[in-house]
Amino acid sequence: MKLSQFKFKLPDEKIAVNPPKNRDEAKLMVLHKNTGEIEHKLFKDIIQYFDDGDTFIFNDTRVFPARLYGNKEKTGAKIEVFLLRELNEELRLWDVLVDPARKIRIGNKLYFGEDNSMVAEVIDNTTSRGRTLRFLYDGPHDEFKRELYALGEAPIPDDVRHIRQAIPEDLENFQTIFASKEGAVTAPVTGLHFSRELMKRMEIVGINQAFITLHIGLGNFRQIDVEDLTKHKCDSEQMFVEEEACRLVNESKANGKRVCAIGATVLRATETAAGPEGILKEFEGWTSRFIFPPYEFSVCDSFVSNFQLPLSTMLMLACAFGGYENVMKAYKEALTGDIDYKFGTYGDALLII
Repeated sequence: MKLSQFKFKLPDEKIAVNPPKNRDEAKLMVLHKNTGEIEHKLFKDIIQYFDDGDTFIFNDTRVFPARLYGNKEKTGAKIEVFLLRELNEELRLWDVLVDPARKIRIGNKLYFGEDNSMVAEVIDNTTSRGRTLRFLYDGPHDEFKRELYALGEAPIPDDVRHIRQAIPEDLENFQTIFASKEGAVTAPVTGLHFSRELMKRMEIVGINQAFITLHIGLGNFRQIDVEDLTKHKCDSEQMFVEEEACRLVNESKANGKRVCAIGATVLRATETAAGPEGILKEFEGWTSRFIFPPYEFSVCDSFVSNFQLPLSTMLMLACAFGGYENVMKAYKEALTGDIDYKFGTYGDALLII
């Protein structure tokens, strides 16, 4: 398929800039992929479509406050630094993006905090992702991380940032209630819809909760610049699938029960870790899997995702799962129908069964 097939006009007023007051009261569109039938629900109604012995798979990655603002030495020029990942704990080396990149050279020092309490030196500007910084800090690593993160803000995506500025509440709102493994620079946004009350109701019904970890980077949000999708390459992201998740998923499959992927990252991870006949296997490593139509999925038989932005890899993955015509019809309904669905990070959700 071609990139242009995933283009549609999305007005700013259709992009959600704040989460709903209650996490599980976002709107939920339900798409039956075999018939094309569409239903309209609230997100907390999702468990109506699942039974005892089914399994939901969640991504338990935890977002850290990755966006910092600093000043360049001598000139005082304001520099935005986006932390991507820690490269070396002992040397305080971090892989980062900087903006504006043209102003930064090897050897430049950057100062952060009102009293310039945190200093970093640019030691490499030739990496494919941007720059490597060495933070000049002599204290214990835990103390360094606490001080570094205290300077940062929630890395809310550009679909929200171009409409409003970050607010302190973002750091809590932009985190799933089950986030436990730190390492993501953006949230698995579909998981944001799950409240403690909804998770408890799932337990009562008997729906299993399996957790995998995929530390989401910015690769999913990079602009695709090729019309031929077979030529697009995704950045690698670290992922872990452990024994307990495999046991729950494989038992559900063996018993003829449903397995539902909560979000695009889960679907990518399970396809990466899929074994023969759709068995989920333990996995520790990296994935750069890019899924677009046509594609035959082997592990999950249902999938829930936010309404995604045009031309995004997440939209392409949803179309691969639900069928291109079905999903684009659902998106048209969300855009022009009587019910006002919202798109993006804090937007409403689409369940494909």
